[in-house]
Amino acid sequence: MEIKDFCFGADSTPPLSVIAAAKVASLTLPPPSTVTNASASASLPTFLFSNGLKLQGTYVLLRYIGRVANLYGQDPFESSQIDQWLEYTPVLSVGSEFENACNYIDNYLQTRTFLVGYCLSIADIAIWSGLAGTGLRWESCRKSKKFPNMVRWFNSIFDEYSEALNEVTSTYVGKKGSVKPAAAKPKGQQVVSGDNPEKGKASSKPSSEVDLPEAEIGKVCLRFAPEPSGYLHIGHSKAALLNQYFAQRYQGRMIVRFDDTNPSKESNEFVDNLLKDIETLGIKYETITHTSDYFPQLMEMAENLIRQGKAYVDDTPREQMQKERMDGIESKCRSNSVVENLKLWKEMIAGSDRGLQCCVRGKLDMQDPNKSLRDPVYYRCNPVPHHRIGSKYKIYPTYDFACPFVDSVEGITHALRSSEYHDRNAQYDRIQADMGLRKVHLYEFSRLNMVYTILSKRHLRWFVENGKVDGWDDARFPTVQGIVRRGLKVEALVQFILEQGASKNLNLMEWDKLWTINKKIIDPVCPRHTAVIEEHRVPLTLTDGPKQPFVRIIPRHKKHEGAGEKATTYTNRIWIDHADAELISVNEEITLMDWGNAIVKEIEKDQIGNVTCLSGVLHLEGSVKTTKLKLTWLPDTSELVSLTLVDFDYLITKKKLEEGESFQDVLNPFTKKETAALGDSNMRNLKRGEILQLERKGYFRCDVPFVRPSKPIVLFAIPDGRQATSLK
Repeated sequence: MEIKDFCFGADSTPPLSVIAAAKVASLTLPPPSTVTNASASASLPTFLFSNGLKLQGTYVLLRYIGRVANLYGQDPFESSQIDQWLEYTPVLSVGSEFENACNYIDNYLQTRTFLVGYCLSIADIAIWSGLAGTGLRWESCRKSKKFPNMVRWFNSIFDEYSEALNEVTSTYVGKKGSVKPAAAKPKGQQVVSGDNPEKGKASSKPSSEVDLPEAEIGKVCLRFAPEPSGYLHIGHSKAALLNQYFAQRYQGRMIVRFDDTNPSKESNEFVDNLLKDIETLGIKYETITHTSDYFPQLMEMAENLIRQGKAYVDDTPREQMQKERMDGIESKCRSNSVVENLKLWKEMIAGSDRGLQCCVRGKLDMQDPNKSLRDPVYYRCNPVPHHRIGSKYKIYPTYDFACPFVDSVEGITHALRSSEYHDRNAQYDRIQADMGLRKVHLYEFSRLNMVYTILSKRHLRWFVENGKVDGWDDARFPTVQGIVRRGLKVEALVQFILEQGASKNLNLMEWDKLWTINKKIIDPVCPRHTAVIEEHRVPLTLTDGPKQPFVRIIPRHKKHEGAGEKATTYTNRIWIDHADAELISVNEEITLMDWGNAIVKEIEKDQIGNVTCLSGVLHLEGSVKTTKLKLTWLPDTSELVSLTLVDFDYLITKKKLEEGESFQDVLNPFTKKETAALGDSNMRNLKRGEILQLERKGYFRCDVPFVRPSKPIVLFAIPDGRQATSLK
């Protein structure tokens, strides 16, 4: 059903939000036509469809685009929130209410990137268009920076969709702050168009550029199935969030299933932390299941396949078996009788010495060019107790055997798998067919690869077990707990992953992009504090400074009242960083941040030329604009707190490991640097996990808060997407 005509009253305001939403969503609209001398209803913005039906009204059309392009929230609650914002939008066009409305929206956006949820919606487009439609009135607010959170949000959307929104505003927004009436366009000329040939695919969410095969609204069931052999890392996060995205998009269900088929690697610690990580990501699921719930049925299925001649028991040594599979050589056991196979199968179940020598293999095709189809292993013996069911079983199914079975039995309609499983998709389908089970659709997406990063859980475990890191939540690790501990906001991670979408294109992502998104979220709201590096710090004596220290209460963030206030002490002797002191010349006027100007009169140095102390006078009437150096400082008082500033580097020195290359050959020998510093007394109140900015030093996350004066506060440096990470 195509939109055949798009029209609105010639004397009415063009529906800027509808046009902008269509442009952003790459939804092709026909050239708009205007209706003259129309009734009130006929002058409403209207979509006329090819089947003769029509929709009328700005917000009706906006909701239609939102539903088509997946810009209408991830669940009913978010959709309702969007409706609230649509109802609020007209307030922006009421002159007397404009400032109050901006104040309200600015406060609301203090800790948010979007108005609703974690991605762009028609609520953002409606409010954005409402502001843009006021022309110079909003532009003057942007320049005055009166509403910093709104300006950040407005600019972020404009930057992301600049080409689309530039065309809309240049066509429809007048220079004096009113929305320009649009002249009717000649037939065939498009006002809103996009590069995407598919109608209704939203460029705001790349995930929506693809559809699941044969998916029906309300009938889709997906699963996120981590193995409890490590913590969730950034690669798993992509899989989890994409499963949730498609479940919500198709109004379906999502299951979390623990693929617990290898007791040698798995533990309850990993189960507990995976659940913690899933909660951190905001993943909503219907229920939790375990592959181990299906062990009896899986054993029964394996025995049935043996009886049908579709599987056999093999005692070929593992290395020889691997070589034979590579070379396409059939095992000597492949022709064993069903009776012999069942006898060995019972030995495996018992965990006997003979059984421990065997495994069950599927009888597929040893000559298939796809080596995953060359008689894969279905069952192995393992005497190690299972973390959940103890020593009940001595045999365990492989992932390749269990996954197609459990997916079908649990009612999964679509199994999302990363591209590393591409060659095993044919195996999945074949095994499912041999089992006689309902077919599950496979959808493949590209694995998330990050530069200088190892995502193999086996390799990450090596770092933990060999003491190269402090645990699975180490800030150098790509685990969810690790990067959150480093200072990443979950909102940034979600935005980063959803921007990539469910594409099948392989790519190597830079961490800088993720940290840049993070900075946009934390910078407008995180409080500002001051620190001075302890080593070689330099005293500056202000000869006309206050004889008695005094205190002023100033904002912790000049543009964000919600950050609270801090007490700053002013004294006639202050500390500055040695690196700053080395830049100062005699009689140079400098600016002491949050105080004013001072003139340095004397500089003392030691025998090798290092600055040891300074003296000068205040010049508070001096202009901040004329000074070259704007310096942070701390008062010389006993109230200062000890800090340990921690910087991190990548665990390996190579951007991308080549196939067959060992990560141990490119280990980074220097991945952590600790620097002693002093901080302002207000930092005693920092809580663990709180994010702050040390002015002129960067962003930090409090890992260990103040306990007692003898124990430093530990602050982890947060990358901002621009700083070099090398600690060499």
